[in-house]
Amino acid sequence: RSASWEAPTVKYSIVVHEAEEGGFWAEVPALGACYAQGETVEETLAEARGAIESHLIALIADGQEIPRDAELRVETVTVEVPSAA
Repeated sequence: RSASWEAPTVKYSIVVHEAEEGGFWAEVPALGACYAQGETVEETLAEARGAIESHLIALIADGQEIPRDAELRVETVTVEVPSAA
């Protein structure tokens, strides 16, 4: 490799959730069972980067293709909460 060689990059959508016990956890929908957790969102994203890299290394080692991003679309809906009868 030459000194100017750069590794290719890929972007993935990550869904970050607040954990019930505190902190956060994240999932990468395009990669199936690829998860990370952390005390802060920033730590969770850093852990997710590492999890994604490990997941991609395993896929490459198994001769599998690198999945494309899931291209998520997030929408908000408003619903009425039914009253107790």
